[in-house]
Amino acid sequence: MNFADPRIQRYLSTKDIVVLGTINPDGTPLVTAMWFLHDPSALVLISVDELQKVRNLRRDPRLHIVAESGSRGDDIKGVAVRGRAEFLGDSPERRELAARLLDKYHPHLENYWSGRAMPSNRVMFRVVPEQVRSWGL
Repeated sequence: MNFADPRIQRYLSTKDIVVLGTINPDGTPLVTAMWFLHDPSALVLISVDELQKVRNLRRDPRLHIVAESGSRGDDIKGVAVRGRAEFLGDSPERRELAARLLDKYHPHLENYWSGRAMPSNRVMFRVVPEQVRSWGL
């Protein structure tokens, strides 16, 4: 399945949280709920630079993302993306994405950031999809 599939894009537009899985140094999984943006080519996430999930991705960029909903039977839906993280340095693109994140998660993210500028201890990374699966869409 293609990440740009309109069913996947529509479904992700209804979600506020995805679950990110990374690989700890000892090989065990680390799973974390994350705020995100998406477009037909990728997902974009932000995090505090010093956190284990970021250290994991700097060491090994492989990751897995899941968005799901429903609890039983025919209403269970979801998307799973296996891919890799690409960190975004300071650029006009990153500033535009930060503004989109602020708009999506207003006022919560603005409160965390103490304003509209992305703090220097935050990183942004793009999830480049390598395999995409969906169910119930």
